[in-house]
Amino acid sequence: MNIIIRNSNNGKANGRIKVSGDKSISHRALLIGAIARGLTVIKGYSQGGDCRSTLNCLRQLGIDIGIYDDRIEINGKGLRGFNEPANILDCGNSGTTMRLLSGLLCGQNITTVLTGDDSLRNRPMKRVIEPLTKMNARIWSRVGSRAPLSIQGNILKAIDYTLPVASAQVKSALIFAGMLTDGITTIEEPVLTRDHTERMLIEFGADLERNGNKVKIKPDVCLNGHELLIPGDISSAAFFIVLASILPGGSITIQKTGINPTRIGIIDAMRSMGADIKFENADEQCCEPVADLTVKARTLRAIEIKGEIVPRLIDELPIIAVAATQAQGTTRVSDAGELRVKETDRIKAIVQGLQKMGAAILEQEDGFIVDGPCKLRGVVCQSYNDHRIAMALAIAGLIAEGETVIQNAECIDISFPEFMQLIRRVCGENAIGISE
Repeated sequence: MNIIIRNSNNGKANGRIKVSGDKSISHRALLIGAIARGLTVIKGYSQGGDCRSTLNCLRQLGIDIGIYDDRIEINGKGLRGFNEPANILDCGNSGTTMRLLSGLLCGQNITTVLTGDDSLRNRPMKRVIEPLTKMNARIWSRVGSRAPLSIQGNILKAIDYTLPVASAQVKSALIFAGMLTDGITTIEEPVLTRDHTERMLIEFGADLERNGNKVKIKPDVCLNGHELLIPGDISSAAFFIVLASILPGGSITIQKTGINPTRIGIIDAMRSMGADIKFENADEQCCEPVADLTVKARTLRAIEIKGEIVPRLIDELPIIAVAATQAQGTTRVSDAGELRVKETDRIKAIVQGLQKMGAAILEQEDGFIVDGPCKLRGVVCQSYNDHRIAMALAIAGLIAEGETVIQNAECIDISFPEFMQLIRRVCGENAIGISE
């Protein structure tokens, strides 16, 4: 499927919207609900393809999950309640599914095989395999620590481990495995990453202690089912934050969005660029802070992005590149080499896409440099089957002269099925269309 983007609605973006439930939190709600005892009810969950992969894997592992119009109900079976699946577990495009589930499966008394699509089978799994192996896990992979992964359950041992690279997925996998060990597991990360796993496990009754960049988890604690309302996804909101900021006269309110401090690097970066972003109606939902975000157009200025802020906005860097094309001056992004091992090489993909549209952007080994502002022109772009690249280029198309075509845009469904619908709501019905 291709999508066609047109600069419409007099170049403005206005309205009130609510983005889909946070993908990271939805994954964790499904997994923790499965290992809790009793009923967990999840409302506002992400209906994207990645979270469907987690749900389908859990069903294959014997977890009873009911899907209704407004909720998911999980009848959890406890920490060691998984059944051996009759077939291979397909994680689709979801690295979160594969890495987090690996942490839970290595301590079960079953044997499993996890695979995924072409992209997932070529993403690095060494960073999770190595520490789990230190915990006595039995994991086999293809050459280069690539999926499929074969996991034979074993008796795990507690470890003290320092992550060489900041990764919330690896941290979470080790926390899950730590709950199945013989003692206290300590995990230290070089910089603080998203802490949704820790927040939710504490809510469910886990014996978990956080101190700065260290997490300690005790084993064999009975988790109890909960009712959860998932906040809106800040990574999805990011596309509309940038859109409202760069279209003159734009004003968008994004309701009930998660503003977890470990996730709002996009807010900090955009405010540093001069963006007008206000938090309103602050509240708490699913043990996470939420607020309505009101964003109004404003002239942006270039900034430098590097160091400790990068893990807090790693998923948002492609759309920040789009914002940088409209900012005054030279924006520099570095320390973001992690972008090269996502669904695609996101540094190369966003640079090539924006260069094709006329942006003055240069690829660097661990980031990119953008000179702005510059006029963009509508062209035919490749999504590289990466949802965040497809959506970032779609936003660029809304400020470009002429029509922009994004090829293979069905990948947007991975995280944000409502993206096109919401674009039409704030930019007009003719702003985005489909071409087979």
